[in-house]
Amino acid sequence: MVEKSTSYTQILRSTSIIGGASLINILVGLVRTKVLAVLLGPAGIGLIGLLSSLTSTASSIAGFGLNNVGTRQISEAMAEGNQAAIDTARRALFVGTAVLSVLGALVFWVAREDLARLVLHDPNQASTVGWLAIGVALSVASGSQTALLNGMRKISDLAKISIYSSIFSTLIGIAAILAFGETGIVIYVLAGMLTSFLFGHWYVAKLSMPSTEKIPFSALAKQWKILASLGFVFMLSGLTASISHLFVRAQVQDQLGLNSVGEFQAAWAISMIYISFILNAMGTDYYPRLTAVIKDNMAVNRLVNEQTEVVLILSSPIFLAMVGFAPLVIQLLYSAEFTAAADVLRWQIIGDVFKIISWPLGYILLAAGAGKTFLASESFASASYAIGVFLLLPLFGLLATGTAFAIMYALYLLVVYILARSRTGFKWERRVLLHIIALLASMIILLVANEFSSYLTAIISAVLAITFGIFGLAMLGKMSELPGHVGKLAAISARITNSLGIKHG
Repeated sequence: MVEKSTSYTQILRSTSIIGGASLINILVGLVRTKVLAVLLGPAGIGLIGLLSSLTSTASSIAGFGLNNVGTRQISEAMAEGNQAAIDTARRALFVGTAVLSVLGALVFWVAREDLARLVLHDPNQASTVGWLAIGVALSVASGSQTALLNGMRKISDLAKISIYSSIFSTLIGIAAILAFGETGIVIYVLAGMLTSFLFGHWYVAKLSMPSTEKIPFSALAKQWKILASLGFVFMLSGLTASISHLFVRAQVQDQLGLNSVGEFQAAWAISMIYISFILNAMGTDYYPRLTAVIKDNMAVNRLVNEQTEVVLILSSPIFLAMVGFAPLVIQLLYSAEFTAAADVLRWQIIGDVFKIISWPLGYILLAAGAGKTFLASESFASASYAIGVFLLLPLFGLLATGTAFAIMYALYLLVVYILARSRTGFKWERRVLLHIIALLASMIILLVANEFSSYLTAIISAVLAITFGIFGLAMLGKMSELPGHVGKLAAISARITNSLGIKHG
């Protein structure tokens, strides 16, 4: 029992560190998106989305999945306490990333005219696209920095990098937009990658240097072989996701116009930002921990259930509140020009529910190094999203992007559950399963209520969010010793739920 409580405490501690950083990023992002919406409107937001997706896709290809595999290799070496293996993994990651970042940028720059014609439908934008080659190189390089810090469990450093880069990139980006108008969009897109790289370099430089002893080329070659074989699979996985997102944006632009791309981008950005504290914590803390115990099926299944339970408790009130107040959120963060994004956001939130349930399961494949299986599952999800949008867009318009997103993650959850079940014998513990059912049932209630009245939906969502929040706080108090005012709130929540006859597990 003590071990389980300690595990929950570790999950909560890591989530609080990364979550705190993400909360600051969200607040900064609120200011950023509001300013951009006012200055640029839907069309400008849409262009930012297209350029960002293009850079992300190119970075996924150039990075060759080294960030994912690098984290895994360093985590394994750290778990074994093998300093020589740690030094070898670090050196191999550094050299491999340096080569790939340069090659990726060169290839992107050479292909700038074709990319401008293909993505922006305007060959005259080739010079604009060409500047993004810098972003490709910076993204690949910063990916290796994150992999190193993640593998070495430098969670607080990663949180600081996230905060500092968010603040400074926002200041630089907004200043560029104010000074140059739409011409400054390229600077805005590059600012985030530049600041992430610079702050990442600062914190990596603080780490103890690898051994000065010469590392045999054979040892480096062995690492490169692992990085290349697994990295290629993870690169393809990231590529399929990036291409599907780029395809969706291109389809929306072709059929509905650039303004609709901006509305889609608004819903997408909110959907990605508000649960980032959960997803970032999973990648930063949960992934290395899972890698360390991946050969022990019982430990794996326990850790997956614990992670799933914590993320459900933390995210359920947010999901429920966001569904009910989606129009208000869009209005506050953007403007009245983006009202069509509200219904898209609601469906993306439902997709996010399936997403946070499925991710702890999907990480089993990553930690196990099951590259081909991971690629197949990710490619299936990306393809289902692209096909869903392609088929539904003529029927439902912009709303198709949200419904296809929800369908994608529902199917993905089914796939990764079956894979996890076959690999480790995984199944959800009873209280986790009941939480999933209760949350999905609440989502259905809100969707039905929205057909009758948006005000009724807001009232019901507020009641449900508060209820799930009280229950969740009581559960967290039972799982782990919560300090200070949070602990007192947890005790009050426990008394409330006990008075209602609700058991906590």
